[in-house]
Amino acid sequence: MQLVEIGMIACWALCAAGLAAYAASVAREITYVTLADGRKTERRLPLLVRLLLPLVPNLRRFAAGRHFASARAQADQMIVSGGLEGLLTGTEFVALKFLMPIVCGIAWTAFVFVLSGLLPDSFISDNRVLLACMGVLLFYAYPLMWLRGTVKQRHFAIMRALPFVLDLLTLSVEAGMDFMSALQRNCERRKLDPLNEELIRMTREIQVGTPRRTALKNMSERVRQPDLRSVVHALVQADELGVPIGSILRIQSEQLRSRRFERAEKLASEAPVKMLGPLMLCIFPAVFIILLGPILMEASKNVF
Repeated sequence: MQLVEIGMIACWALCAAGLAAYAASVAREITYVTLADGRKTERRLPLLVRLLLPLVPNLRRFAAGRHFASARAQADQMIVSGGLEGLLTGTEFVALKFLMPIVCGIAWTAFVFVLSGLLPDSFISDNRVLLACMGVLLFYAYPLMWLRGTVKQRHFAIMRALPFVLDLLTLSVEAGMDFMSALQRNCERRKLDPLNEELIRMTREIQVGTPRRTALKNMSERVRQPDLRSVVHALVQADELGVPIGSILRIQSEQLRSRRFERAEKLASEAPVKMLGPLMLCIFPAVFIILLGPILMEASKNVF
């Protein structure tokens, strides 16, 4: 029996070592997306997503069903908005949403039940079924939470860079350059950020024959960021009405800066309310312990 137990332990150890080596090799891999001008930029998917991507073809036919058409369309839009186009598709994302709770949920459930066996009289053993179900639900929601967070970060980066880019375009256009030349020079001189990537793609579409209005609208539909959408709408209207682009760019830049100032004021007004929770949970108890701790210790010495 001892030999059997030793053999089982050795097999489990080899399996764990193999899984750890596979996870380490996947974690070291670097994934890239190709931009419109041929350059490649790094994009990192979460480790869990990269570990499960080789298993996605097993659920591809299920995820490609007509019942998930709206989920696939929404995922495709969010993937494009998040700058992950070429690394992931909507069908793969839907398959991941079902694959992750199956694989990771089984592993989490096994871990919870093993831990409850090791700790029989504990909170884990008393609520192991609830903890297992919560883990499965969390793994089901994780892909969508990650993708929404990625889109939100990209939108925030675009929102921060947009007023500065509009200022540069305004100066260039008012100095005598046409809009496309100013846009190309801005793309060449600035560092590669989410806004610059979208502008590069838009300029390449115009260079291959797409009308400027259509390219601007395509960029707005890809990104779906409110500030960028308002700028694109103003530029399209200026192009249709023949209004000078320089004045439109200056007005849009001033409006974006005023919106940023209003958002900063809103966050500043919300800060005291958000600080109230940590203040009540952490700072007040710490002050209470520091002030009354020595008094309570002296009182306990006198009592005992």
